[in-house]
Amino acid sequence: MATDVHGPVSPQVSPTSHAVRVEGLSRSFDGRAVIDDLRLDIRPGEFVALLGRSGCGKSTLLRILAGLDRDIRGTVLVPRRKAVAFQAPRLMPWKKVWRNVLLGLPGKPERAVAEKALEEVGLDHRTDAWPKTLSGGEAQRASLARALVREPDLLLLDEPFGALDALTRIKAQRLVGELWLRRGCAVLLVTHDVEEAVLLADRVLVMDDGVIAHEQTVDLDRPRDIADPRFAELRAGLLERLGVDTAAEAA
Repeated sequence: MATDVHGPVSPQVSPTSHAVRVEGLSRSFDGRAVIDDLRLDIRPGEFVALLGRSGCGKSTLLRILAGLDRDIRGTVLVPRRKAVAFQAPRLMPWKKVWRNVLLGLPGKPERAVAEKALEEVGLDHRTDAWPKTLSGGEAQRASLARALVREPDLLLLDEPFGALDALTRIKAQRLVGELWLRRGCAVLLVTHDVEEAVLLADRVLVMDDGVIAHEQTVDLDRPRDIADPRFAELRAGLLERLGVDTAAEAA
């Protein structure tokens, strides 16, 4: 099942060939179009990364897919079961980690539900911790656990590793890749990091002027090796699409 977030929310049957279907999507702020007649399809189980310059509309698109922004024109079909993890973990400081994981779930879910998700992200030893005692990486894993307990068919990630140090970021990237392989849900990752996009995604999209201006299939075996010449070639091509002079970067 999917939800059409154009106009009144109503159930729609999503084609089995798509986890996300967007047609003619437009979103304006103060008369300026941030998203302009955008089209996007994501297949079930596909990992898609979205690149683009700051202000190009990446995070706006993600918020629309999450149902957090409905002042739009066009059609957006997404699974009912979806979850979001943002760059800021957004944990409630007055609730222990396991209670944060269950926030927003309907009914009265048992603690065991949170414990299972925390174990999956390697945080079962911090179940009873207070958020202020977590490291940046631990807080981000708690945020991922909170997304996973929703058993999403679509996982939306908005720069989830942006505030992490380099080593923790590598570990978090590896974790997300493993979770995706295990869960089999569709993933849309918004990132500024081209290397991260090529490392994780089946397909990389470049957003510019409110539309998907370019897409690149990443046909590399997993796990991927950043030293692979084909990896470097894909990375260089995407950087050029983003306006980065790779020759100057190498110098």
